[in-house]
Amino acid sequence: MNDQPDEYLDNHYIHKSNWLRAAVLGANDGILSTASLAIGVAAATDMREPIILATLAGLVAGALSMAAGEYVSVSSQTDIERADIEREKIELEETPEIELQRLAEIYENRGLKKETALIVAKELTEHDVLAAHVRDELGINEISQANPIQAALASGASFTVGGILPLLVVLFLPLLFMEYYLYGFATLFLIILGALAAKTGGSNIGIAILRITFWGTAAMGLTAFVGYLFSTNVG
Repeated sequence: MNDQPDEYLDNHYIHKSNWLRAAVLGANDGILSTASLAIGVAAATDMREPIILATLAGLVAGALSMAAGEYVSVSSQTDIERADIEREKIELEETPEIELQRLAEIYENRGLKKETALIVAKELTEHDVLAAHVRDELGINEISQANPIQAALASGASFTVGGILPLLVVLFLPLLFMEYYLYGFATLFLIILGALAAKTGGSNIGIAILRITFWGTAAMGLTAFVGYLFSTNVG
């Protein structure tokens, strides 16, 4: 019986938000950027080698870029959180009474009576004053707290997985009408990704598929247009 509250919270989708966001972003970008790059090159050449080279280069560079960018971005968020926590420590040492009243006001604004809010604030202050202020004043908790390494690994790995799919199309399908093969399979990959992401996150599958395929189709279409516009025999 004592484990039921923890199990109940573990089943909530919000616990997956950090890694799921990074993984979906990475896979989507992997599919979309490598497929778009391959489509653009395929529209400008009638040889397979330049398409393979461009797709492979885009895959490697994109995966490293996604991982590095996600790490830097989330690390910046972590630095901000740490700076706010350190500032909160100083405020708690220098103005404890003001901080207590501020905490009580937060609970009062959430619906507690003034007397009750003050009692709750005092009891939480006695239990763990810093944790109470970090959670309720700064809005930082275990779920929302940034994890740079987790986000970087999820983004880089998922980009690689997503980018390999268009590469397989370039390697094994006929060169004739390669742009259309890439477009069709990339759209299929995006539909599958949207459905899996929605299923994992507990959101509407139809809306997720529509959103991801619409923007993916637009990006690939524009890239193909650029390839045709500047079409030259790359070989």
